[in-house]
Amino acid sequence: MKFVGWSAPDRGALFIVTGASGTGKTTLVRRALEVIPGLDWSVSLTTRPPREGEVDGRDYHFVDPVRFAAMRDAGELLEWAEVYGRAYGTPRRPVEAALAEGRSVLLEIDAQGAAQVLDAFPRAVSIFVLPPALEVIEARLRARSTDSEAVIRRRLQDAMLQIAACARFDYLVINDDLETAHDHFQAVIVAELLRTERRPATVARMTAG
Repeated sequence: MKFVGWSAPDRGALFIVTGASGTGKTTLVRRALEVIPGLDWSVSLTTRPPREGEVDGRDYHFVDPVRFAAMRDAGELLEWAEVYGRAYGTPRRPVEAALAEGRSVLLEIDAQGAAQVLDAFPRAVSIFVLPPALEVIEARLRARSTDSEAVIRRRLQDAMLQIAACARFDYLVINDDLETAHDHFQAVIVAELLRTERRPATVARMTAG
């Protein structure tokens, strides 16, 4: 896609992106952030230690369990969950601040977290990333060569639970061919940001007089 002459909407959108582990949702999100102007990335909190190559504040905010619990109890998290014994959550303030300023936010979370966010932001746009077939998830997880067999089996079980929730989402993006998936994912975002309701200034300018 080309964005020559692109103008940001007057009202930003909150995009919730969900998909089972191994479906490539993170790759789609990162490309969209690179090419579509005016998108913010919501950096999640986690109590797990950083993986090789991860940077605090870019990939996650890495915090200890005590700090996480304090933020959760103070209502500072938009959503939170425990996954494989580690806590994950979304800081509320950065998301609300971005939307208040007319920026748009990409939030990558699991189906449980998505349900919590939709309770707080019913007009959020939800996107579920699917594999072309269920067998592909196992192949992609094994290709990483970073997890034990027990972890892979556990992630596969979780993947099935995540995918079972896909019917509740606004859009489905099937990641079979990666470039096609990029096009479809970005098309959803651009279409939503071009909605009339997000561009009242343009409507007023074009209909004045």
